[in-house]
Amino acid sequence: MPGDRTGFRARLRAPEPILGTFLKIPSTQPAEILATLGFDFVVIDEEHAPFNPETTDAILLACRAHGMAGLVRVRQPADILRVLDCGADGVLVPHVASPEAAREAVALARYSGARGLSPATRAGAFGATDVAQHMTWQDRRCAVIAMMEDMECLDRLDAILATDGLDAIFIGRADLAASMGPAAADGGIERAVDLVLASARDAGMPALVLTSNRSEAEEFRSRGATGFLSMSDQGFLREQAARIRAIFSGSV
Repeated sequence: MPGDRTGFRARLRAPEPILGTFLKIPSTQPAEILATLGFDFVVIDEEHAPFNPETTDAILLACRAHGMAGLVRVRQPADILRVLDCGADGVLVPHVASPEAAREAVALARYSGARGLSPATRAGAFGATDVAQHMTWQDRRCAVIAMMEDMECLDRLDAILATDGLDAIFIGRADLAASMGPAAADGGIERAVDLVLASARDAGMPALVLTSNRSEAEEFRSRGATGFLSMSDQGFLREQAARIRAIFSGSV
């Protein structure tokens, strides 16, 4: 569609799985490097990393320049408007533990909902796009992904997944396990993940998970996952730096 350079929202439902990673380093260069390596998308992690609005804006511009989808994990729903105006292809919304929270996230991301209007932004080509077209294109292209990371969501999955306009879910296994407490032990977290994946599959909802390698991704794919995030720019840096340091120290 016009104004959609990455087709990310449509690719969420494509047969082929997509691969992304988190960005934790407040610089444009990691996004540029990952784009040249062929990553499908990145998630700028405003929730857990020291990003300010200006840095997020610059990284989204870098993503756009390289034709890679740029998403933002927002700190709170109120941040959705800002990052979409900067041109984000979508938002990852933490702690969506109820259908009410899911409906709020969708509404804040859609002009057909409650998104505030200013076409004089990067998303609106700084006023060069017809206002009606801008609103239509944005409502069609911006993905809303809800994070399933609270024990409370497990009893409300069907209602959350039935939210009109919700595009995908992301299972935050670490936070979900922490929320479950002792119930996560002895396979409890894996049973919870299977419940979420099965519910998403039955609802026809794309489901993303964090994975560290291809075999784990294939295993999650067999359980119903449709897209993957692997590590982060910090994680890639640490892993490769540790490997090189070990080589030079003679330990490998």
